[in-house]
Parts: sequence; C-alpha cells; structure tokens
Amino acid sequence: MTKTAESVWGNCLTFIEDNISSQAYKTWFEPIKAVKLNDNALSIQVPSKFFYEWLEEHYVKLLKVSLTRELGTKAKLVYIIKMENTYGNKQPFTEKIPSANRSQMRDQEVSVPLKHKSPELKNPFVIPGIRNVKIESQLNPNYSFENFLEGDSNRLARSAGYAVANKPGGTSFNPLLIFGGVGLGKTHLGHAIGVEIKEKYPEKTVLYISAEKFTQQYIESVKKNNRNDFIHFYQIIDVLIVDDIQLLSGKAGTQDVFFHIFNHLHQNGKQVILTSDKAPVDMMDIEQRLLSRFKWGLSAELNHPDYDTRIAIIKNKLYRDGVEMPEDIIEFLANNIKTNIRELEGAIISLIAHSSFNRKEITIDLAKKIVDNYVKHTKREVSIDYIQKVVSEYFQMDVDTLQSKTRKRHIVQARQLAMFFAKKFTKASLASIGSQIGQRDHATVLHACKTVDNLSSTDKQFRKYVDDLNKKLTL
Repeated sequence: MTKTAESVWGNCLTFIEDNISSQAYKTWFEPIKAVKLNDNALSIQVPSKFFYEWLEEHYVKLLKVSLTRELGTKAKLVYIIKMENTYGNKQPFTEKIPSANRSQMRDQEVSVPLKHKSPELKNPFVIPGIRNVKIESQLNPNYSFENFLEGDSNRLARSAGYAVANKPGGTSFNPLLIFGGVGLGKTHLGHAIGVEIKEKYPEKTVLYISAEKFTQQYIESVKKNNRNDFIHFYQIIDVLIVDDIQLLSGKAGTQDVFFHIFNHLHQNGKQVILTSDKAPVDMMDIEQRLLSRFKWGLSAELNHPDYDTRIAIIKNKLYRDGVEMPEDIIEFLANNIKTNIRELEGAIISLIAHSSFNRKEITIDLAKKIVDNYVKHTKREVSIDYIQKVVSEYFQMDVDTLQSKTRKRHIVQARQLAMFFAKKFTKASLASIGSQIGQRDHATVLHACKTVDNLSSTDKQFRKYVDDLNKKLTL
C-alpha cells in the first residue's frame, strides 16, 4: 500500500495519542493537518509560530519516535505555518522559521531537524587553510530590524545600528556599544545588525559570539598551545558582534587577547559591535586601555519601553503568533508590565498557552490572573529614593542629612551603604546613583561600593548593618 501524508500522519497520531494526556492531544495535535509526503519528508500545517515553538520545545522527542517508526531513520519533518489572523491592515503571511540548513531560510516551507539542539560555535581556528573555510555567522534570522520596533527608548541605538548595517566599518560608530538592562533588546539588536549586513553584503564574514563563549575558546587555545591561531581566526572577521562584553571583567588574559584583536579589526576598517548591561564608565575590572577603545565609537543606551512602544510590541508579537486579542486586554498588559520587553512577551506567551490549554477565550479576567501571577514572581526593582529612605530611617536621620556634605563617620557610612544598595538593587548607572545621592560623581559611588565590601568582611558591626538593610529592602 502506497503511503500518503494522511496515512503516515494518522499512524503518528495514533502513537502520539497513546503517549500523552487527552487534553494535550486535543490542544496540540488535533489542529495539525498533514499536507504532503515527499520521500522521507512529511509536511504538516500548524496554525501559528507559537504553536510550532511549543511542539519543538515539548514534543520533539515524541514526534521523532513516531515519525521514525513510519519513515525510518532518515525521516524529516517540515512545518508549514499558515497565518490566518491579522491585525491592522497587514496581509496574512507564512512565517519563515530558521533551520540548521541555512539555505532553506528563505523558503516558506522549512525542514526542521528532529534533533532539538542549538547550534554550537566550534573552534574553527584549528582547521588548516582557514581562509578557505566558510565561517557560520551564528546569527538568529528571527532577530531582525523588522521586528525590533522603534520607540523613544531605543531610537538612538536602533538608528545607529541601522547606519552601521548600511556601511559596516565606514561610520564613526566603530565600535558600536549597545548597553541597557535585562530584556530590553540588546541581543536582538546585535543580531539584527548582523542579519542586515549579511543581506546587503553577503561576501562579508560576520560572526556573532557571546563573551562567555569567546573566553572559553581562548582558554581552550591556551591549553592546546594555539593562541596565535585563535587570534588569527578573529582577525579575518569583517564584522564581529560580541554579546555581554562586561563578562570579560576580571579576565586579564582574555582582555589582553581581545585588545589585540580589536586593534587589528579597527585599524583595518572592520566593524565591531558590542553589547553590555553597563555603560563603559560603570564597567569594573576591565582594563583602562580596553575601556578607552570602547569609547572610540558610540555608546547607545536602551531604556525601558514607553506605553506606546509596549502597545506596538504586543501587537507585533500577537500578529507573528497568529493570535487575535481584544484592544482592552492589550492595553491592560501594556499598563501592568512595564519592566522589560522579555517579561512582556513572556506574559503574552503565558496568556496564549493558558487559553489554548483550557480552550477558553482570552478575557480580561484571564489576563488579570496571568499578570498577577507573573508580576508576583518577578523581582521588582527598588527605587533609589526608597533605598535612601530605608537607610536614613535605619540610622535615625533624615534624607537631607544622608545627602549632605558632612564628613561625620556615621553619616558617611550611611551614605556609602545607600550607594552600595542602589548599585545592587537598581539598574541605574554609577553616575546616576551619585547624582541622586547628594550630587556625587561616579568615582565616589565606586569607592563607596568597595568600602562597603571591605568593611563587611572585616567589621562585624558593619556586617550587621549590611544584613539588616538587605532584609528590609528585600521584604
């Protein structure tokens, strides 16, 4: 009997239904349609990108086993994502899902490997004849300028990134350092610049790497005695994107090698893009010669998105997931989750998942339940004003005294503790902390943090101050 897409998928469903709960089966497998069978590749249609991501995250092993039973070890699964729902005047579209096979990225039907594994950057510098080796960019094509929505909070960084993408190495933004708090889009923007450059200049060698992976590679090269090969590899990159550059803090050897690589790239008109959770002035344990180079180009900050930007982000996310949501619920989410984009998108995913699982409409009550739950488990940022109030009350003084110019020991220590906890509990820069606590500069704040660290380890009474205040501020 000749196998058809329907018969193969039907057999797969029988196997899957026996191995999961009936609720999960109805939610995640009944809506799937078999489309076509081509050799060992089965094409299935799923209703949204969110649906596809959920299957890959939770059921990839089950899919692999069921499909291998039907089509053998060379079985492939192709997802077709049909977007029925839209918002605004945009037309429905078929989402492009990246796969391990980069040549397929532009297809509307995308083969997804049945091994659920993120690509790892190997140590390519050990390959002989490296100039002839094709270097994979390690970029995520889902992170594009198209879905990095512009607002007041990110306009400078986005515009500078776009300028760099149009003329890599040819603008004054070299290096381009993008900095800001967690979940504000630094990694997304770094990838977007790289993706855009690859579009416009396919012949350029672009590489995205985390500072942590860079450090691991460097340590490995030292062990294997091929440090020079490591440096040589990075010197042939045209566009180098390093994520979380602050993680080089305290790593003298890695900083030294990065310094030489940076100099070579910059002198040869190559583009360097860095991301960090801190501005250069706030980075600790990074060599001064390296920090000075970070300041050669442009440092652009990403701030918390404003209300209008949050609305746009929610609508864009819903559109790409093929989900419709009433306007009042969109406004409710935008009003109640203000911290960062990642948390906002996480709440949307939770809402869609709860709605899908329970076969219920997305209502304002469901949204309130999700947001209450979400916000409850999200660490809230303590304000600098609140920290000064708590510290002042603890030492039985008013905030004006805390901020005053007096050099009395107990007041100085209270002020230093306020600065220490402001750095610990907020995302404010050292300069911002200093200006809010008695108009001090960033160097004073840095000195205060070091003093608190030192006294905590040598003075029992001072250690008690730190512990008591820590408890009060984390209640």
